[in-house]
Amino acid sequence: MFTKILIANRGEIAIRIIRACKEMGIATVAVFSEADRDSLHAALADQAVCIGGARAKDSYLNARAVIGAALATGAQAIHPGYGFLAENPEFAALCKQYGVTFIGPPAQVIAAMGEKSAARKLMRENGVPVVPGTDILAGWEQAVQAAEEIGYPVLLKATAGGGGKGIRLVERPEDMRAAFETASGEARTAFGDGSMYLEKYLSPVKHIEVQLLADEDGNVVCLGERECSIQKHNQKLIEESPSPAVSEETRRALNRAAAKAAKAAGYVNAGTVEFLMDDAGKFYFMEMNTRLQVEHPVSEMVTGVDIVKWQIRIAAGVPLEFNQSDIAVQGAAIECRINALSPGRVEFLHTPGGPWVRFDTFLYQGYSIPPYYDSMLGKIIVYSWTREEAIRKMQSALCELIIDGPKNNVKEQLEILRDERFRQGDYYTDFLSGRGGA
Repeated sequence: MFTKILIANRGEIAIRIIRACKEMGIATVAVFSEADRDSLHAALADQAVCIGGARAKDSYLNARAVIGAALATGAQAIHPGYGFLAENPEFAALCKQYGVTFIGPPAQVIAAMGEKSAARKLMRENGVPVVPGTDILAGWEQAVQAAEEIGYPVLLKATAGGGGKGIRLVERPEDMRAAFETASGEARTAFGDGSMYLEKYLSPVKHIEVQLLADEDGNVVCLGERECSIQKHNQKLIEESPSPAVSEETRRALNRAAAKAAKAAGYVNAGTVEFLMDDAGKFYFMEMNTRLQVEHPVSEMVTGVDIVKWQIRIAAGVPLEFNQSDIAVQGAAIECRINALSPGRVEFLHTPGGPWVRFDTFLYQGYSIPPYYDSMLGKIIVYSWTREEAIRKMQSALCELIIDGPKNNVKEQLEILRDERFRQGDYYTDFLSGRGGA
């Protein structure tokens, strides 16, 4: 087992990983930018190293600076969290080159799954249902031809996309050129790759994902599904497990498809297979996220499995000590992402508490939120034996949370929870936007 791990991230996820390491008796190294000198994750780690300027490209995205910090402090492994370098195959390969263990899947698997059209092809070849679509498009003219065959409306998607970037809905052929060029340019700026592919636009549709763990011996265990259909601008706001729309039969089918996808990819460590599911319960592979997800706590709540600790154990060569028959999804868990709507200093902070209430955050009273990074301030996760009780518990927790200073989206989260469609579990990805799709 490792004795020291460097966390190549910031904010709540860095703190989450530091806490897991402390419970395992593993020393931690935090890296931080100039803007994060007063950050909580740097204070909580056993060691902290400044790796560059405030902007992510000068610090958290500087792969060689991160590797250098690991080598200088004697860290044997690097946990990338999510975002930044977490799905960067070059970084994973660089870790291996310098003899530092990357806590995640092999570089070649990250690369293969990150190329969305190639991933779709691999899934098709291995019997995993895929949304009708294309491989990489040569240009907008080919996109028009493909859309005519598939049928409008269609979604243009960046092959290297993520976080809602590089996606455009196209309903008419005359809109294809502008949509293609805009989405491709956006993807090129965000990911350094403007390649695009096309999918049939499904509506209404749910966004369902399956959390899994896979060890080096080829064992794959699925930890149930998460319902992620409450989204704004293609960004998730509320996640829950289990999905109120998934039957036990469909759950087993989702688990089988996710396990098949992981084995086809040669997957190792924690990962998530994302599906679109129509109102008839038919589901299709969308993509595979080769990292820890923001919403992983809801899966931990309903299964009792600490996903971060198992990421570390698997990276150290420890095989899974349980199989699929040992996993039982019990009760209901909900997560609400608390996002900043403006910058500011936290003048007063009160966090919710009580049985089975968890607030993962990096905030503290007096902390000034830097403007350079993601807007998420934290996430509230609650658990109860029934979904109805979990909804009430989340409402109580949201009402108890006080962040005096930066404006946030707590009011919007409460409005969603009070909506009858949400309470009935009868909602799709168009819940906030008025449009379906993902």
